[in-house]
Formats: sequence, structure tokens, C-alpha cells
Amino acid sequence: MILASGTRATYVFRSSGVSGKCGVAPPVPIDRREGRATRMAYTYYERLSALDTTFLDMEDQFPNAHMHIGSVSLFDAAPLHDASGATDIDKVRRLVQAGIRKVPRYGQKVALVPGFGNPVWVDDDRLNLLYHIRHVRLPKPGTERQLKRLAGRIMSQRLDRGKPLWELWVVDGVEGNRVSLISKAHHCMIDGVGSVELSTALIQARKDIEGRIDNPPAFRTRPVPSPRELFLDELNRRVAEPLGAMRTAGTALADPLRALRSLRDSLGAASAGLRGALSSASPTPLNDEVGPHRRFDWLEMSLDEVKSVKNRLGGTINDVVLTVASGALGRFLRDRGVRVQDLDFRAMLPVNVRVASDRESLGNRVSSLMAALPLAERDPVKRLQLVMQTTGGLKKSGQAAGIKLLEELSDSSLGGLFSLLSRLSAMARPFNVVITNVPGPQFELYFLGSPLRAAYPLVPLFHNQTIGIALFSYNGTLFWGFNADWDAIPDLHELVDGVAREFVRLKDAAAAAPVRPQTAKSARAAARSA
Repeated sequence: MILASGTRATYVFRSSGVSGKCGVAPPVPIDRREGRATRMAYTYYERLSALDTTFLDMEDQFPNAHMHIGSVSLFDAAPLHDASGATDIDKVRRLVQAGIRKVPRYGQKVALVPGFGNPVWVDDDRLNLLYHIRHVRLPKPGTERQLKRLAGRIMSQRLDRGKPLWELWVVDGVEGNRVSLISKAHHCMIDGVGSVELSTALIQARKDIEGRIDNPPAFRTRPVPSPRELFLDELNRRVAEPLGAMRTAGTALADPLRALRSLRDSLGAASAGLRGALSSASPTPLNDEVGPHRRFDWLEMSLDEVKSVKNRLGGTINDVVLTVASGALGRFLRDRGVRVQDLDFRAMLPVNVRVASDRESLGNRVSSLMAALPLAERDPVKRLQLVMQTTGGLKKSGQAAGIKLLEELSDSSLGGLFSLLSRLSAMARPFNVVITNVPGPQFELYFLGSPLRAAYPLVPLFHNQTIGIALFSYNGTLFWGFNADWDAIPDLHELVDGVAREFVRLKDAAAAAPVRPQTAKSARAAARSA
């Protein structure tokens, strides 16, 4: 299940001439003069960050580019079923209702500030879990192929902007006596790492949570500010921006040499980010304009086997992933008559930039790197070495820091800068495919007492990208999810099979390779990744 979040809370209090703002939930004020508790009126909203706003803008500009992330999870059916042999959907709804109090974004929708048009989160006083939580059953025999088709159809539907931007589909009748949860949430709400951090609101390490969801309290909505309040608050914020810039300039004058060094470093990072975001990759059959229909497919690998490969051959788990994906994509394109040796084929790699202080803050905390993939190299070991050279260079390039800096500038002072750059980047086509790898917990999780057996993630497609690859590691297994444009890649299963074959080739090559001598540094790294 993917949970949601955002940034920048604003509370506005108005009662008996008292007004003010703070960034934390206010206690219920008490008027002692009347001898009873009197709730003061306040309104509540949260601004979206520049990056979060960009995902809404992209979907508006390119209607077939559905900007939701998602997953297909599988559980044992027996603990979830009631006496009728179907999932107890009322219990599921009670669990979600309890979870909304922990993650209020589930109860919020997007509103626009009048006159400015920038989006904010406000509580939805018409939240209806009967709409957001759907209960369906696969027709017999309930194969994984049928489940994949259903997931593709669900992911082909845009989320309703007039409601909280998430859905949860409970699917009974999956072969092997299993139940599936198909979840999707708009990317403006959450990123992949944040979804893992917050998914414990519904899927937990404890098996017994029955008593805590018997009668969960309803989600209490906070009053929505009037259009006038939203307009004036945004106007005041924008008027205050030059004053903040002046204070920053004053601080810089106190230590000009340090300020110049900081400016040099910032400009270098921004330049690296712009070069990566605005230079075009090669056109390929995988980069047609995306259509409205999706296919979803998956596979899984032993995480221990992946670690064994990187321990014998070098690199990281992500280097192994990119090596395997490069081999499969190269084979897939060669089979279609493409001269892959002539391609500048790049993957966009989301980079987690969360720090410890961001652990409880929600929304997107990601930057990105553009990595050239060696599709023409057929030898898997040589291909891994090329990938390691590329990723090693990217870590020193400043690309990720530059993208993060541009986002922060847009947040603080330059308004729609990041959205404009994102639109320009989308038109430039700086990458051919997204490959994202999210680490998950390496212990068993439960949903209403049922163990989580598999979790296949989904990453959205941009307007000129017809395949996206997402990975999630959980409890000793690396789960791959492949999201594709149905019309552009009707033979998606061939790419999935190619990934499986390329991993076998790399694994066999690693088994035949001499054991690398382990330095103290590599021993510590291996212990951390174990």
C-alpha cells in the first residue's frame, strides 16, 4: 500500500481578535471565562513543493502521462477471509480509517489558490472510503496473468482531482489461495522511499492488530480557508520573498569570500543539473508519445544471489540491476532491428535525498541522475564494469545536487522555475527509461494478520517514454515491476524474460570468476548490505 504526504502546513486562527500562524497542529483552545471548552475557529492548508507541483503540471500538459505510482502486493488469503470465503472488506476499511489519522494526506485533496493557480492541500469534508477502497474478484481460475491485466487497466485510469488522490483495490480469487492489494497514489503525494517509510500505517511487522481497529475514530476534517484567505496568504508570502533575499545578501556581505565560494559551488551544481536535464538522449522505438493504456508485468530474484554477484564482481546492487536491465534492453531493441551501438541510451535514476530530519516529513524528497547504459556490450562482466564507471562518475558530477538546488530555488523564490524546467526537460527527452530501486524491510510484514508474500512496484511513464522499471527489495527478495504503454510494447513479456535471462548470464559469469580479495572497507560495506 502506498501512503501519501506533502509539505508546509499553515494554520490560521481567528477568535476574539486573536490571529496568528504556526507550523504544528494547535491544541483545542479553552475559554476559561465561560467555564467551558470553546473551540476557536481556524483554517488549515499545506503548500505543495515545487517538485510535487511538477507532477500535477506534467499530467495537465500531457493527459496520457498518468503521474501515479503504485504497487501490486500478494498475501495469504485465509487470515483475510470472513465466513463467506471473501476478504472482510469492512475490516479493511476500518484499518484504512485508523491509518488516515496517522497519515492525514489520505483525507486531503488539491485546491488552487485564486489569482496564482498554485496548488495546496486541504482536508476533504466529503471523504468516502467506499469510493477509495474497491473490492473485486478475479474470474476463475484467477491466474497471475489475469491479475496483471487487471492491474494494467487500473493503472490506465487517471485519479480524480476532485478527491484525495489515492485508491486501494482488494482483489479476491487469486490462484494459490491468495489476495492481492493493488494500490495507487499520485506522485505529488509521495515518493518511493516515503511510501516505504509510511506504509507501516497499514502493513506492519506485528501480526496481531485486531483490537486497535475495532472502532477507529472518524477522520476529523479541519476547516478549509476561504479563497480570500488563500489569495492574501500567497500574496504576503511573495511580497516577503525579496526581504528574505535581502537578509541573505546582508549575511553574504559579512563574509564575502565564503559567499563567493558558496555561489561558485551552487552555480556548478546547477549547471551540472541543467546539462543532465536538458541534453537529449537518442530516439528509440521505446520513446514514442505515450498512449492511454498500460500493461504491467513483474518478476522476482533472490536478493542473496544479487548480493553474491556484486560481492564477486564488484559494484553495488544498483550496478547489478543496471547491468541486467542494459543487457535485456539491448537484446529487446536489437530484435527490432535497432543498431544499439549507435545509441546514447540513458536511464533516469531517482536519487533519495532524504536526511534524518526528513524521516517524518512527507512528499517527494528525490533528485535524479542521467546514466548512459552500455546496451551494445554483450559480455555481462564487461557491461558491469562499464556501468560501475558510469555510476562512479555520476556520483562525483553534482547532477543530483544541481537538480535539488534548482528545486529549492523554485520553492523559495523563483515560483514556477522548476515546473518550467521540467516541461523543457520533457520535450528535450534527456532519458529513455526510468529505473528506480527502493530498499525495503528485510523482515516479514503483515496486513490484518496475513503475511506479505510479494510486492511489485510501479513507476509512472512520462509523455515520450513507453517503459518504466521499478524495483523493491523485501524480506530476501528483489521484486521487479514493469510498467509499459500497451500499444507501444504489446510484447512486454519478452523484455521481462530477457531480464531473467540476463541475470542468469551474469550470475553464471560471477560464479566462474575468481573471488576478489576483500579489503576492510569492502568488508564493512558487505556487512552493511547483508
